[in-house]
Amino acid sequence: MSATSTSVSASDAASAEPFLSNSAADDGTGGSGTTRAVEFTSGNPRIEETRGIMHLYSQVESSPLDLPVERKPLVCVLAVPNHMTYADFCQFCGSFIQHMLEMRIVRNDGREDQYSALIRFDDQRSADSFFRHFNGKRFSSLEVDVCHVLYTIDVQYTGSIEHAQNSLASSAEEPSCPVCLERLDQDARGILTTICNHSFHCSCISKWTDSSCPVCRYCQQQPEKSICSVCGTSENLWICVICGFVGCGRYKEGHAIRHWKDTQHCYSLELETQRVWDYVGDNYVHRLIQSKTDGKLVELNFHCIHGEDTCGSCECSADYGISEALFSSKVDAIVEEYNDLLTSQLENQRKYFELLLLEAKEESEKAIEKAVTWKLQKLQSKLDKCVEEKRFLDDINENLVKNQEMWKAKVQQIEEREKEAAKLMDQRIGRLEEQLRDLIVHIEAQNTVGETASSDAKGGTVSAGAAASSSTAKSTRHATRNRRS
Repeated sequence: MSATSTSVSASDAASAEPFLSNSAADDGTGGSGTTRAVEFTSGNPRIEETRGIMHLYSQVESSPLDLPVERKPLVCVLAVPNHMTYADFCQFCGSFIQHMLEMRIVRNDGREDQYSALIRFDDQRSADSFFRHFNGKRFSSLEVDVCHVLYTIDVQYTGSIEHAQNSLASSAEEPSCPVCLERLDQDARGILTTICNHSFHCSCISKWTDSSCPVCRYCQQQPEKSICSVCGTSENLWICVICGFVGCGRYKEGHAIRHWKDTQHCYSLELETQRVWDYVGDNYVHRLIQSKTDGKLVELNFHCIHGEDTCGSCECSADYGISEALFSSKVDAIVEEYNDLLTSQLENQRKYFELLLLEAKEESEKAIEKAVTWKLQKLQSKLDKCVEEKRFLDDINENLVKNQEMWKAKVQQIEEREKEAAKLMDQRIGRLEEQLRDLIVHIEAQNTVGETASSDAKGGTVSAGAAASSSTAKSTRHATRNRRS
């Protein structure tokens, strides 16, 4: 695979055979079906970009009879979602890592949200197993993207490779993994080369959860293109380093300057050149610039105002000591001024954020007070309702108590009347019983007198007065006994 440099060297191409080839690709005929060519790019676009063509077999079924006859242990995984990092992809095909000799990540032309992975296996059996296992399989159960695996005939780099000779330190020196610092020998397995042409062990890169490269920090997920927050233009943009407001420059609509006048945020960064502008001093205040060769930050040198190309012929070279002293004094003055500006700006920013915190605190207190008031009103309404219900229930209870007392009085009167009626009834029954007894005695007396008169008529004479008196005495005694009983 390629070395840890930012370009593809000659030794990288030689070590990648047959993964990389400068020869013509196979035509793919010979009983194996049709082929197609897919263009790709690799490398950091800000440093160098290498273009190439992958010659792939057309989509085939996973049946052994349909596999290409002249296939190689080289496959290509197309259309991998860009949100899958190198670690995610290594975890996805982790069961075959031990059979992979090398893996290279390339960029699909015209597909900024996808990339492809070229994988070379140790033997054809492992490649066929990988094809049958992953072709048509989803990358995850939560996604609809499907893994497309194609057999690869050959890979060719067609574009020019800049700085190839400069990046080659020694043809005999083996590249090493930047993570574990172990040699990336040709016999080693599980070597992954990122889009920016840096090589790692798969076991090392699988622990890197970020989507950027551990060496150059190049991210395969390119950020979205910025636009002006007001007019929406994407040209001549400046971003405020204090609050992050993005506005267009003075050669467009001037929204960045208007933002400075409204907020007094005097520092703004030009997105295209990454330079900081001070609106108060009306000049650039940065001391670091980005190198065009490797993209690293370097210190801006102001030793000569005429530039490096003309410094040898100007008068500043006559007295280098004085120039050095003047330059040191200027640097000290600039540093002091920068520190003062930075201190004042940080103080303003502190006041600004304290004001924001105070406003947020006041809003929070108002919201809490409003919520408490609403809660109290709700509870008060419930309390009033409960009091009203209690008053209503008290009235009902009072009425029920009065009704109870009234009914008790009525029941008592009824009971007294019933007692009096029962007493009168008993007295009446007693009188009737006496009358009945007297009537019975009278009837018996009459019967006795009649019987006596008939017996006297048969056997002799009996005095009527004595018989009557004796019967009257008997009836009297009989009535007396009845009363006592």
